[in-house]
Amino acid sequence: MVLGACAAWSLITAGARDGRPEGVLLAVLAVTAGYAAGRIGGALLPVAAPSVAALAGLVLTVAVPGLGPQFTAPLGHVGATAALLALGTGAACAAAWSAQRPAARLLLGALAVVITGTAAVVGSIAGFVACAGVLLCSLAAGRLPGRGAGIVALGVTVAMVTGLIWALAGNVLPEGPADALTGQLTEHRVRLWRDALSLARDHAALGVGPGRFGDLGMTVTGTPVPDGKPHSAPLQLAAEQGIVGVVLLGAGLCWILHALWRSPRATPVVLTAGAALASVAAIAAFGTALSFTAVAVGAGLLAGVATAHPLMEEERPVRRADVRARGERLTP
Repeated sequence: MVLGACAAWSLITAGARDGRPEGVLLAVLAVTAGYAAGRIGGALLPVAAPSVAALAGLVLTVAVPGLGPQFTAPLGHVGATAALLALGTGAACAAAWSAQRPAARLLLGALAVVITGTAAVVGSIAGFVACAGVLLCSLAAGRLPGRGAGIVALGVTVAMVTGLIWALAGNVLPEGPADALTGQLTEHRVRLWRDALSLARDHAALGVGPGRFGDLGMTVTGTPVPDGKPHSAPLQLAAEQGIVGVVLLGAGLCWILHALWRSPRATPVVLTAGAALASVAAIAAFGTALSFTAVAVGAGLLAGVATAHPLMEEERPVRRADVRARGERLTP
């Protein structure tokens, strides 16, 4: 229902504002296809499916130049690189937690470390931080008594990052922190965000139409080779699809977190996948990660694997916290 509403609202705003909804529809289709594939793969091959996904993300990052950390127009594709590496790390860690043999767990854990190291080698600072965060969260997940607090913490983290981006765009941060963040994120990116927020204020109901930010944003139109994006998923939706677009984006995140909370998979698998998906959401708040089909498919795939019902029950101790998290009852 949430994904259908996202697609329908993009068509409504496009019809009202003469927009181009193809990008939004492609993203919704990619997430849906990835989620369906993840549910099937996670049910049939709970270890092999995420392992292959992790390797695919690593190979794609290294082999495809367009997803590398180079800068063009002038911000580049750093968001896609960081997001794919974070998803790959999360998939490898989830596969390690699902494996039953210690050797397989060790090998998959090593793969996660290799992916994290690759982020440093290719120069993606955001990717390295995201991968390291996923690794730490995965290690901590094995010691948590339940998943509820962890999932709430992930949601709060994404909300805080989004709020920080929004505050910087709205010029409400103190001068010191604002200057420091602007120096790290580049002044051009911050100007794009302010253009998007200005358009969102002027067209709060329907936005300016999907795909039309590049036609109306003053900073974009003044760039020699504009890419037509504000490099922030929530601000882009606010500018192009109004308040409803932002609400639907938040509903999508809440749906994923709720599905993870209700998942029959082990808590370490669920929280590891949640940490990777939260990293992608945070990266998308200040980058173009969700504009790349590979990232949308990968996010849906990892969410599907983490919420699948494996045909063969995973060997793990049944803990009361896990049972309560799924709303079930313990039998004597």
